[in-house]
Amino acid sequence: MASSVAGQMLPNLLLFGRLLRRLGLDVHAGRMLDAVSVLEDIGLRRRGDVHAALRTLLVHRREDLPVFDEAFSVFWRQRKDQTFTMDLRSMGEQRRYRYVEAGPPPLGQPSDAVGAGDDDAEEGGDRIDITRTYSAREVLQSKDFSEFSPSEVAQARLFMASMAWDPGTRRSRRLVRGDGHALDLRRTLRDNAQYGGELLKLKHRRRKEKPRKLVVICDVSGSMERYTRMLLHFIHSLYGGLNGQVEAFLFATRLTRVTKQLQHRDIDQAVGDVAKAVPDWSGGTRIGAALKEFNFTWARRTLGWGSIVLVVSDGWDRGEPELLGREMERLQRSARRIIWLSPLAGGAHYEPLTQGLRAATPYIDDLLPVHNLAALMDLARHLNALSTGAPERRQRPPTVEADASEPEAAAPAQRSWHRDANPTFRHPLWGRGEG
Repeated sequence: MASSVAGQMLPNLLLFGRLLRRLGLDVHAGRMLDAVSVLEDIGLRRRGDVHAALRTLLVHRREDLPVFDEAFSVFWRQRKDQTFTMDLRSMGEQRRYRYVEAGPPPLGQPSDAVGAGDDDAEEGGDRIDITRTYSAREVLQSKDFSEFSPSEVAQARLFMASMAWDPGTRRSRRLVRGDGHALDLRRTLRDNAQYGGELLKLKHRRRKEKPRKLVVICDVSGSMERYTRMLLHFIHSLYGGLNGQVEAFLFATRLTRVTKQLQHRDIDQAVGDVAKAVPDWSGGTRIGAALKEFNFTWARRTLGWGSIVLVVSDGWDRGEPELLGREMERLQRSARRIIWLSPLAGGAHYEPLTQGLRAATPYIDDLLPVHNLAALMDLARHLNALSTGAPERRQRPPTVEADASEPEAAAPAQRSWHRDANPTFRHPLWGRGEG
């Protein structure tokens, strides 16, 4: 069912929403997303169910009910020929001397509007472009985000809302019933009480599995301005598709957490609140400083166990490359996987030659493009196919030859002779103030 709504049905539903807006109904992108979600649940087999669902979601004034009913009957009719006598703008009022013609737009005229313009009215006929009703999915998939028109942005929103994201699960410390190796002593004693205390049936427990979290750190500096809006729509759809298992941060010269702003179901309101919350929108880029703030302030609160980090940036950095390299190394020790998404990586001859990316590349597990819908589909497939094991790290620790003239540094005193009893966590600031 999801494939039918997201396929040929999706552009038709979007066109129907545009028609309702032209008729005066308050239908915005958020309500259309709700309509797509509901249609995926109820199906398209019964016309009455679809009519009732769309009427409930898209009509909010009593006086708009007749207009919606007429628009639904005309728009979703079973077409037999290419012309009909119903004027969509008057919704039901028959015109004796004018007719509405459905077909491709005349040569040399744009096909941006649902209905024809004033020139067609003077000629005595209205034309509706039926080429808009065909699926533009293949065209939109390969088109760069920076070249999207407003109508294509709306279609891309619905397409991203229908995508399935599944970064996998992780094992937590909590134990639950299951076929594990840990013995459930309480259940074993309770279930074997009927045998007089003889332990005939052993009950076990296993590690509980939880959805793996995603942490998105997105660049909103001036060099990313062409892609910022679509990337915010992508993060919003990612937050909704994973039921809130997403932490989102935006940065240019400083880091800002925007997870709370993404909780709005209305995507326009969410994007507006995000734009107000970020003080350095379209400013300079300091990736290293932003990652340092994340590592020291937010890493322990957001990464948790086995989180996947998505860093969205083109790599143009005005900061120190050494700082970026150190913070990427520190971030990699806390994250299960680091995926760097660059809108420039979609080029055929792209190479990570900027100083920022050259410093970060040794600590990146996957470098993927994020410039069109096809790249987002590849990202979804990549996340869904991740293995349960940890990735093989690319970087190698530098080998420093010891100087024979210098004395060897004394090994730190061990608190316990048992290796597992020693602390394994070391705070990055420990030892900075010594000396």
